[in-house]
Amino acid sequence: MASFGKEFTTEMERIERFYPNKQAMLLPALHAAQAERGWISDSTMQDIADYLSIPKTRVKEVATFYHMFHLKPVGKYNLQFCNNIACWLRGSEELIHHAEKKCGIQMGETTPDGNFTISEVECLGSCGTAPVCQINDDYHENFDVQALDKVLGEMK
Repeated sequence: MASFGKEFTTEMERIERFYPNKQAMLLPALHAAQAERGWISDSTMQDIADYLSIPKTRVKEVATFYHMFHLKPVGKYNLQFCNNIACWLRGSEELIHHAEKKCGIQMGETTPDGNFTISEVECLGSCGTAPVCQINDDYHENFDVQALDKVLGEMK
């Protein structure tokens, strides 16, 4: 079993008292592992399963259910565009195409320098401020092409 780093184990030890057992810590363990390793690989799923004493299939079920867990490496900046109905009606498709053109990649790809990944998510839960793009952990609401250009310029 590959061991996790100090940050993972410190976080797990810190939150353990809030959970009835280690098995209930699956979501926080996935978050902590992704923060440490950048994405959730097959071997990371096994490491989490070993750490929590649960079957790897349970870890995989949860990791593949939520779009917030990356099952392949992503760029330094992960541009996640909501394309649910509210965002779509307010121009998310135009934003996606603009981001693809500016970054020189297609949906689901990462730039060769590893800086940007463009992905589409089903819903970011911010319909009242559509269109929305989540870049890493930050929401960009009422997003438009000009705001996207500004954000991309700041990230280069």
